[in-house]
Amino acid sequence: VQLVESGGGLVQPGGSLRLSCAASGFALDGNTIGWFCQATGKMREGFSCISKTDGGTYYTGSVKGLFTISRDNAKNAVYLQMNSLKPEDTAVYYCNAGATWGQVTQVTVSS
Repeated sequence: VQLVESGGGLVQPGGSLRLSCAASGFALDGNTIGWFCQATGKMREGFSCISKTDGGTYYTGSVKGLFTISRDNAKNAVYLQMNSLKPEDTAVYYCNAGATWGQVTQVTVSS
């Protein structure tokens, strides 16, 4: 049972990245999936999730309108489209499904 993330990297301010969170060993559609980030020296914080029941989405105010969470049950994956990235978005990003956490993927926003 694991979550594998991909899609992180270095991007210039204003750029976009799409993170992927792929599950193996269990079905993601039975879980509410959350995305979290942790910047250096700061606590991990959640900022988006997608419901297991109706696919409803939630965003904190800081990312609403900029980031989009989605899921593809056929691929057993959840995605995070991040647009208009800022240097303050630099962090390691995690996906979560209940007790299961993904490996981190680093996002660095810098010119």
